Amino acid sequence: MASSSGTKDVGPQRSMSRRMTKMASMVEAGDDNTTVDSETVPSSLASIAPILRVANEIEPENRRVAYLCRFHAFEKAHRMDPTSSGRGVRQFKTYLLHRLQKEELETEHILANDDPREIQKYYQNFCKKNIREGQYTKKPEEIAKIYQIATVLYDVLKTVVPSSKVDNETQKYAKDVEEKKEQNEHYNILPLYAVGVEPEIMKLPEIKAALRAIRNMEGLPSFLTSTEKERPTHDILEWLAVIFGFQKGNVANQREHLILLLANMDVRKKNPHGYEQLDDETIKELMNKIFKNYRSWCKYLHFDPILESPRDRRQQARLLYIGLYLLIWGEASNIRFMPECICFIFHHMAKEMHGFLFGNVQQVTGDTFIINPKGEEAFLKEVVTPLYEVLRKEASGNKDGKASHSTWRNYDDLNEYFWSGKSSKLKWPLDGKGDFFVHSDTAKPANKKDNQPVGKPKTNFVEVRTFWHLYRDFDRMWIFFILALQAMIIIAWHQRGSSSVLFDDVVYRSVSSIFVTAAFLNFLRAVLDIVLSFKAWRSLKSFQILRYLLKFIVAAFWLVIMPVTYSRSFQNPSGLLKFFNNLGADWQSHSLYYYCVAIYLIPNILAAFLFLFPFLRRSMERSDWRIIIMLMWWAQPKLYVGRGMHEDMCSLLKYTLFWITLLISKLAFSFYVEILPLIEPTKTIMNLTVSSYDWHEFFPNVTHNIGVVIAIWAPIVLVYFMDTQIWYAIFATLVGGIHGAFSHLGEIRTLGMIRARFESVPSAFSERLVPYSKEEARQNLQDDTTERISIAKFSQMWNEFILSMRNEDLISHKERDLLLVPYSSGEVSVVQWPPFLLASKIPIALDMAKDYNEREDADLFKKIKTDDFMYFAIIECYETLRDILIALLVNDGEKKVIWRICREVERSIGNQRFLKEFRMSGLPLLSDKLDKFLNLLMEENGDDQSYRSHIINTFQDIIEIIIQDVMNNGHEVLKEVYTFQENNKKEEKFQNINIDLLHSRSWREKVVRLHLLLTVKESAINVPMNLEARRRLTFFANSLFMIMPRAPKVRNMLSFSILTPYYKEEVLYSTDELNKENEDGISILFYLQKIYPDEWKNYEERINDSKLVYAGKDQAELVRQWVSNRAQTLSRTVRGMMYYREALELQCFLDFADDKAIFGGYRAIDKNQSDYRILKEQAQALADLKFTYVVSCQVYGMQKKSRDIRDQRCYANILNLMLTHASLRVAYIDEREETVNGNSEKIYYSVLVKGGDKLDEEIYRIKLPGNPKIGEGKPENQNHAIIFTRGEALQTIDMNQDNYFEEAFKMRNVLEEFLKTHHGQRRPTILGIREHIFTGSVSSLAWFMSNQETSFVTIGQRILANPLRVRFHYGHPDIFDRLFHLTRGGISKASRVINLSEDIFSGYNSTLRRGYVTHHEYIQVGKGRDVGMNQISLFEAKVANGNGEQTLSRDVYRLGRRFDFYRMLSFYFTTVGFYFSSMVTVLTVYVFLYGRLYMVLSGLERRILEDPSLRQSKALEEALATQSFFQLGLLLVLPMVMEIALERGFRTAIGDFIIMQLQLASVFFTFQLGTKAHYYGRTILHGGAKYRATGRGFVVFHDKFADNYRMYSRSHFVKGLELLILLIVYELYGHSYRNSSLYFFITFSMWFLVASWLFAPFIFNPSGFEWQKTVDDWTDWKRWMGNRGGIGISPDKSWESWWNEEQEHLKYTNMRGIILEIVLAFRFFIYQFGIVYQLKISHGSKNILVYGLSWFVLLTALLVLKMVSMGRRRFGTDFQLMSRILKALLFLGFVSVMIVLFVVCDLTVSDIFAALLAFMPTGWALILIAQACRPCLKGIGIWDSVMELSRAYEAIMGLIIFMPVVVLSWFPFVSEFQTRLLFNQAFSRGLQISMILAGKKDKTPSS
Repeated sequence: MASSSGTKDVGPQRSMSRRMTKMASMVEAGDDNTTVDSETVPSSLASIAPILRVANEIEPENRRVAYLCRFHAFEKAHRMDPTSSGRGVRQFKTYLLHRLQKEELETEHILANDDPREIQKYYQNFCKKNIREGQYTKKPEEIAKIYQIATVLYDVLKTVVPSSKVDNETQKYAKDVEEKKEQNEHYNILPLYAVGVEPEIMKLPEIKAALRAIRNMEGLPSFLTSTEKERPTHDILEWLAVIFGFQKGNVANQREHLILLLANMDVRKKNPHGYEQLDDETIKELMNKIFKNYRSWCKYLHFDPILESPRDRRQQARLLYIGLYLLIWGEASNIRFMPECICFIFHHMAKEMHGFLFGNVQQVTGDTFIINPKGEEAFLKEVVTPLYEVLRKEASGNKDGKASHSTWRNYDDLNEYFWSGKSSKLKWPLDGKGDFFVHSDTAKPANKKDNQPVGKPKTNFVEVRTFWHLYRDFDRMWIFFILALQAMIIIAWHQRGSSSVLFDDVVYRSVSSIFVTAAFLNFLRAVLDIVLSFKAWRSLKSFQILRYLLKFIVAAFWLVIMPVTYSRSFQNPSGLLKFFNNLGADWQSHSLYYYCVAIYLIPNILAAFLFLFPFLRRSMERSDWRIIIMLMWWAQPKLYVGRGMHEDMCSLLKYTLFWITLLISKLAFSFYVEILPLIEPTKTIMNLTVSSYDWHEFFPNVTHNIGVVIAIWAPIVLVYFMDTQIWYAIFATLVGGIHGAFSHLGEIRTLGMIRARFESVPSAFSERLVPYSKEEARQNLQDDTTERISIAKFSQMWNEFILSMRNEDLISHKERDLLLVPYSSGEVSVVQWPPFLLASKIPIALDMAKDYNEREDADLFKKIKTDDFMYFAIIECYETLRDILIALLVNDGEKKVIWRICREVERSIGNQRFLKEFRMSGLPLLSDKLDKFLNLLMEENGDDQSYRSHIINTFQDIIEIIIQDVMNNGHEVLKEVYTFQENNKKEEKFQNINIDLLHSRSWREKVVRLHLLLTVKESAINVPMNLEARRRLTFFANSLFMIMPRAPKVRNMLSFSILTPYYKEEVLYSTDELNKENEDGISILFYLQKIYPDEWKNYEERINDSKLVYAGKDQAELVRQWVSNRAQTLSRTVRGMMYYREALELQCFLDFADDKAIFGGYRAIDKNQSDYRILKEQAQALADLKFTYVVSCQVYGMQKKSRDIRDQRCYANILNLMLTHASLRVAYIDEREETVNGNSEKIYYSVLVKGGDKLDEEIYRIKLPGNPKIGEGKPENQNHAIIFTRGEALQTIDMNQDNYFEEAFKMRNVLEEFLKTHHGQRRPTILGIREHIFTGSVSSLAWFMSNQETSFVTIGQRILANPLRVRFHYGHPDIFDRLFHLTRGGISKASRVINLSEDIFSGYNSTLRRGYVTHHEYIQVGKGRDVGMNQISLFEAKVANGNGEQTLSRDVYRLGRRFDFYRMLSFYFTTVGFYFSSMVTVLTVYVFLYGRLYMVLSGLERRILEDPSLRQSKALEEALATQSFFQLGLLLVLPMVMEIALERGFRTAIGDFIIMQLQLASVFFTFQLGTKAHYYGRTILHGGAKYRATGRGFVVFHDKFADNYRMYSRSHFVKGLELLILLIVYELYGHSYRNSSLYFFITFSMWFLVASWLFAPFIFNPSGFEWQKTVDDWTDWKRWMGNRGGIGISPDKSWESWWNEEQEHLKYTNMRGIILEIVLAFRFFIYQFGIVYQLKISHGSKNILVYGLSWFVLLTALLVLKMVSMGRRRFGTDFQLMSRILKALLFLGFVSVMIVLFVVCDLTVSDIFAALLAFMPTGWALILIAQACRPCLKGIGIWDSVMELSRAYEAIMGLIIFMPVVVLSWFPFVSEFQTRLLFNQAFSRGLQISMILAGKKDKTPSS
């Protein structure tokens, strides 16, 4: 027995007599959670969890047997780990022992007197009741659970009962369970072995046919077991598993996968009724899809595909090949990222299988060929694990993402090994000694250092950190722009007002020099090709290396030939031309240059020819003929991907026209606005002679003022290269807007537009969303009944849409009633429109009618009929009121009265005597009485006698009013009716009422609708009020008029899955999180109640409605759901995605239901009727067949076992989601400790679970070769779960997304896009879908971000897809062709760091592999975005990091090189080019200001502007300012404005744009420009890219100053202060001679940039200018600055820790990065050099000694500071007096020196300030250089001094930035203004945010 101390473990004895004195810390003693023991089992004891689950399950029935189960679990745990060495084992065993001791005393025998008989009796009863009697009545999932319990019970029974005493009945049951348990395990979708109630899905003929096909084992060899018996196999996958050793879980998973694929594809080809066999064409089509890449690979490597089979066994053989591929893929783990490696594995395994199936190995006698089966994990151990180990070891070389990409091989490198013939040298079975398996750490020469890893080279490409990648990848673009710039400058230089300048011989000859430049640029490209790919040379074939060398030689040849021949074309050359002319002295012909140019251009001419015939180029590139490969060798190196990506002629013409127009506009603008105005000033400057300078000029003899020319032209050249991005924004806006308009976007954008076009909505719905065959469509044209059915179908869907919005609390009960449509209009002669269209029509008609007494009927009816809806409302009210009154009456005679009145009305109308025979003045009275009557009918207390009498009295009043006040001859009607009654009793008329009608739902709906029509007096023009509800209504209505494929029937639609990766984000907010108050006293719940007041009100109305089912529900849980559904949580995403299933079930109902059911209504059908119950089950079965949702909760298993409260909460919430949504599946990585060869090892499994009765139920478990996370987290998470998805399409959904019922209804239309061919035989491989950003209303920042993101996912992607044809995948809700991508590497790439933006690489991969990406805007999915400043900045940083890594990647290189010229331009400017242009925009400011700094400090600007020979100084100044127009970059918001105009109207767009500017949107976007530029540039230079979690929460808190400083110091504040100093120096030293207004114009955008970068984080920080918070921020900042760093101290606690972390990138950068960092730091020395010569103390001296003396002063100051610092440390405590004396002496010395300088040397106060401007940048430069040389400085011991100097600088910078915040905080109105600025969107929705942020909460408790 275990001792109570827990120090020693011994197995418990049967009788437990001693109690524990101490409880384990794992579970509290009083814990009543019965599931805690089964769900928190340590991973090393995982096999006992099922036993404990069974104990919990049977405990309510028999506590004693449950106790015995737990005892058995304890014994088993003790046997598994007797020493309790596993993690958590000791605590768990202690807890379980304590519980057993307690239960031993408390439990009693129920069925017998002792334990053996008790458990036997219970086991027999259990089996009899549940298995013998229940197996034919229970559902498959119940049977699976029963068999699981029975198996565990028998295991327990065997340990309790001696084998000799187990009776026969028990053994009989046990044998039966053992035989059938494998067939009754938990299933995913298909219960293949169900023996009880056959599920509806198994009755589907397509499922039966597929199952029959894979169970065809005819002719397949059998196997022998170890006992020489024949081993049974039930289907071909099981047969394959026995041959190759696949895992059982993998086989079960792929069996279902294959069956569902075959069934879904087959049913589209035939009538679903009456077929049994699978169509051969179905298997052929599936085979073609799966093996297209394999066949292409074989063809590329000149292998013969192993896919042949005998004709008589073709179907079986094809299924064997497909099954084999799927089994390999399903168990391949991380190797799934290497599609050609999987092709290699399949090739050899298929060859093996083909050999012994169809080879000459069978005996001639025909005897069965016996094969020795392999163990279950043989494939994992022999194939997957060796390959995985290569991956893992290579991935470990990246040093957690810090090592250079060129030092280790990533997934792409390893996969591309299988693109070469080397892969054929790999032995099969795999030999671990093969070339592929050599790692960097296996053999390292002794002379190599540790930091210089050797081993395998990179394959085909090397990711080197350099900006030269941009030139190498897009060289054609740079060459074009550089040559165009050269030509334009030459033309402008020679232009003298003549337009025929080009025909001038000199100009022509000068322009022809561009070919010399082209030769140089081509040479540069050849050099870069060699240098940047050098580390891959060892993996290249000799002919590839030869190509690189020949390219270099040819480029070098042209580099010499071009200048030589060009120089010979001049008669009297000079300078460099003379040198080249002498080189070519022997060549006599002056025209040789033009011959050379002609020869040089031949390849370009050929390329242009092939460009015009894309089909020819495509065919040549895709060809694997050796002759074609040889011909193409020079133009394009042989590569497996990227071949034949050329578009069809139509697409080519569209994007070519787009770019030609754009380039003409851009070049014309550049010529006339940027270049031409600078030519004359440049000539003037070059002709000026400047003899004196304001500083020491090192090169006084340089001619033509070349420094000034460079300073003027450099920014212009940068703008020239950057402004194409702006032109792209303009053209994309125009073309995207036109494209959107032609797509019918924005045709319905307001409620008024919906009302105007609602009559045509049902027909549009029927045309697009209701499936019809051609025969049915023709019939519809002639059949009125069919039209009614169509309207009824529309009403089903429309009402479900409205009810979904009601359940989401977007609309109120009243709005719901106004929006609903009656299911059937069969009882009314007109169409019954929603009441919101008919509202107020009846009251208006009544007002009109009462003024028409005794006048002509025609006038009244003409006026009524002018408004169709009024006419419909009157007819409907009349007929509905008639039906209600007649239905209520019991007496036939009384019914005749009503009929007679109605006949009178109809007769009078027919005779046009209505106004004469009826008094209109009585109608208002009748209306009031009807209002009262209908209100009574709608009340609930239907059985009350007084209530009944009220109804009767009111009914009688109505009849009386009609008879007496409305009808002229009413009494005659009564008299006439009752004269003919046979039984004229003396009783009151109209008192027998059929009160039971009030309980009918459809009848009550009719009453409610009539009441609305009669009583709603105000117009419903503003229904619904909620903005989100309006948006959804308008978008859905608008989408029905857009172009989309017609919907197929559900049975014929493509099947699809959804995959959502989840890590540790919020699932559902807890009550504590909702009510937790921030520092201002604001909780999330309170915040959301104010943000969404209407939705909170609707929520309260919903849960307080007694008719709904919320009475018994936990109110706190409902509040949690309400809040979580307004946040970015997993529960919101799951709820949204489950609308797909709801939509499918409704669509099945509409497809299969009869007319009666459709007219009755989807929700009104009687589930108890067998026909309708079967219909419902069929709908659910088809939904299961077509739709699967898998959430990849990577750490779900860890969360289940974790003791952390948050983890436990996440586990419970995810489990609850599974229990709520039966079709939701969760995939996770299960990490277990298992003993292997005596050692404890971590074993990893991919596991799929579903919701069971109370807990999750495991479906599949597949063992992995190791930890699957060796690359980027998200793609690895997706990859492990993708094997559990199903279907032909796969939608990727992030866990911050949402979906809507009405959009889910359009899913089958979208999936039809996969079947449409585009321009030839191409079908889409990725379908892009638009998004709605639902976080836009939270704050102004969220609104900016929402608009920016919306413009990208709409107009941006619209133009990318068509006409530019460069749309990829952007991590949004795109739908993948699942089979295409699972055979080509998956839906993302996972190599560490380089694939940080993993999603876009799947788009790159798809395009490179000849995929086709489209974009569709008739459907949308919701998406959340970051809403706070810091969140947004983290997101922008992450995306910029990702783009930096993309720039280095092979995918971008291949696309840039292999796209044609114009598509390459599209690709560049919409991906990495956008970020490079952002960086150039910022760089332009630097270059401009440093150029001005040079001109001002050197005195050149003054001398040029004041030169008497220069008359037009103002024109020159204006020329210097031409590029300032571009630096705001406001033109980049054009797409945003266009999209708003398109979808919401031009006036709204202008209004939104103005409001955004007033809310400082320009500040925000300018700030984010800095974020993009900083992180993009740093990533390329030094690396450091990483995933940045943004939080996605509600930002209702204030960020401290220290937090903002840490986040933005390097990216914005340092750069902003540098620009500030530049602007100040430029102003101070140039103001005396410069036009001040022009200065302001030149530098306004720069001042704006500086202000934005320095203060945006505080402007957009909630309570950023509140005085108390400012004081708290200052205290916190001082504490942070003063804290010492060290090991374990986080950056947010200490400045030192943060400072060291900020230099992390310099530790891992290469020498090139360090040198560049040092070179860039040298720019700060120019301040000191220039300013010291401007000081008055220098007395105008230009001697270099002045500069030297300034360094002496600086170093002396630093030395003195160092002495003071050392003195304080050494003497501060023990020798305080000496320390004070020292300080005093230093102070006196300083004062003395300053006095001497003032008196003797003419030092002035301005000189002191100028010296500060000079020396501060120098100190910063020294710090930057010191950081780059950190190891050296640490070695010589001055690193601490650098740190202290840096601390002083940081303190000064912080003070400069903080002071304006302090000043503004003094004024209370600033804080109020900021609040209104930040939360304007919320204000417009009634939010009193100022009350929120001040913490003045309502004291009333919230429910």
